Amino acid sequence: MKLVYPARFCEEKEGGYSVEVPDLKGCITQADTLEEAIEMAQDAALGWILTAVENEEDLPSASKIEDIKLENKNEFVSLLLLDIDKYTEKYGSRKSVKKTLTIPTWLNHRAEKIGLNFSKTLQDALLSKIIKYQNK
Repeated sequence: MKLVYPARFCEEKEGGYSVEVPDLKGCITQADTLEEAIEMAQDAALGWILTAVENEEDLPSASKIEDIKLENKNEFVSLLLLDIDKYTEKYGSRKSVKKTLTIPTWLNHRAEKIGLNFSKTLQDALLSKIIKYQNK
């Protein structure tokens, strides 16, 4: 699953960039180059989100990019594309819970025929539903 959050980038007078993800309280980072700042911002935001998910906390809704206010002329706003699945595979908790479920035979056959990963599909669907529910 992928999420998109806006980030406020500031080119610092001393050089480098600082980045804040306003919707993720306290999610701030910095780097020497713009490329590094984008990577650091993605990593910081993904870490923030993974921690919240593992602590069973609600994820905040992402603001619209046009709603992010700039504080000075050295700032700009850009969107961060956050791949939760990829980040969780690398850094997430390895604990799993086994669940038994029942699906119609026809659905099982079709899913197996195209090689669907049932666990991954269920995880994506559950996380999507949780985020939608929390943002109501």
